[in-house]
Amino acid sequence: MTNAPTVFILMGTYNGEAFLADQLLSIENQSHTNWRLIISDDGSTDATLAIAKSFQDKWGSDRLEIREGPQQGFCTNFLSLACDPTIQADFYAFSDQDDVWMVDKLARALAYFDTVNNADLPRVYGSRTQLVDQHLTPCGYSPLFTLPRSFRNALVQSIAGGNTIVFNQPAKMVLEKTGLRQVVSHDWWLYLLIKGVGGVVFYDPQPSLLYRQHNGALVGHNCSFKAKLDRIIYVLNGRFKAWNTLNCQALLAVHHVLTIDNQVILESFNRLRGGHFKDRVRLLEVCGLYRQTWQGTCSLWLATLLNKI
Repeated sequence: MTNAPTVFILMGTYNGEAFLADQLLSIENQSHTNWRLIISDDGSTDATLAIAKSFQDKWGSDRLEIREGPQQGFCTNFLSLACDPTIQADFYAFSDQDDVWMVDKLARALAYFDTVNNADLPRVYGSRTQLVDQHLTPCGYSPLFTLPRSFRNALVQSIAGGNTIVFNQPAKMVLEKTGLRQVVSHDWWLYLLIKGVGGVVFYDPQPSLLYRQHNGALVGHNCSFKAKLDRIIYVLNGRFKAWNTLNCQALLAVHHVLTIDNQVILESFNRLRGGHFKDRVRLLEVCGLYRQTWQGTCSLWLATLLNKI
């Protein structure tokens, strides 16, 4: 596979000794073999680094690079890799430390990129996930999102988990151009940016990995009753509003890279959030914001009515 495209896998780690070896083995077993892994460790105090170094000894330092992370949280850790101009490849894949990739994960993502006509357009591949417990026993699937991927959706929802994402060089150039920003999560930020600049986000309905649900997971699945209840709580306690504030401030700082239409939507959204009741309702309709499920859209309207958006 010497002529196969090169994929740089960008992994952020922090105290991941319990499951890291499983994930590294699943990367080792990928059917697409032209990859390189870069691990950015955010100050682990357990055996994470020892496990990573054992695989580095096995694979070689040209195959696995280990870096010291910025230690400013998982989002900054991932973005520190994605925004690094010294990291150059054909494609890039985010990787969590505690999943298990299906053997054709990279191959399926690259097969999608093979079907596109305009290779210069920023593109992102993401997928559904197979939910498993800490022992890899199946326990369901992440939601199946079927509505169009758009900037109007991205403003109020992240859809594809970062652990599933593969993106091309033009998408990475957008990240490099906008630089490190204080945002909620690296995957949501990528969705916002790529749709904001007029790029494409493809959502694969077939799971590409086993997504472990355990107490140490940073983000769990969002289709359980508890998760749906949590979304209502996030609206009521102001967390959703705080997330939108972070993302909105970051987007406004780089608004010049967005398409003209999306600049207008962003400006309207910014006014909506601080307006009076009638203005919020009117601007929500003008912006055309939506989430991927009717329950999510109901929570969006609730947030708007309560001035929690």
